[in-house]
Amino acid sequence: TEDSDLTKNNFSDVASLDPGIQLDIRYATTNNFTKAKIYDCPRCLLRPEAAKALVKAHKALQKNGYGLKMFDCYRPRPYQQRLWNKVPNPDYVTPPAKGSMHSRGAAVDLTVVDKNGKELDMGTPYDFFGKEAHTDNMNLPAAVLANRKLLREALEAVGFKGIRTEWWHFSFQGKNFPLSDYVWPCGEKQ
Repeated sequence: TEDSDLTKNNFSDVASLDPGIQLDIRYATTNNFTKAKIYDCPRCLLRPEAAKALVKAHKALQKNGYGLKMFDCYRPRPYQQRLWNKVPNPDYVTPPAKGSMHSRGAAVDLTVVDKNGKELDMGTPYDFFGKEAHTDNMNLPAAVLANRKLLREALEAVGFKGIRTEWWHFSFQGKNFPLSDYVWPCGEKQ
């Protein structure tokens, strides 16, 4: 079965763990900075420890009427290669040989939504490459800074750490995971 395939490869499906987490897996569409479909079908897989931590962050946000929306999760190395082929720029895409935290199943790209599923204003869209997206840029409206802080604190509380250049990217710090070539199956159950 698909679940045993995931377990065998040491991944958990975030949507199965908590169907309340919204998925908008952009690389499974053309609505991303490459304007190309990188993934064959949308899934949000993570290493089990990272997936459980993410669900915990979502549940904590829900207590205040918020939730999480996922743009990207685990990125198999073959998909990282596709991304690199489109954008061979190490400032924006990790070279596949080095492998990103996404290819380890330990990184997420995400945002916070309100109780109606509407994304909070984070000052820039997802995958906006410029100083406006940097987490150390304080030259933003107070509401945007508060929204980013809400996201950051929710993720840091469960063991994720952000990066300076992308408000949406967080990596799970609990453990080092190996790079993975596992590509999830695309079938009925999506």
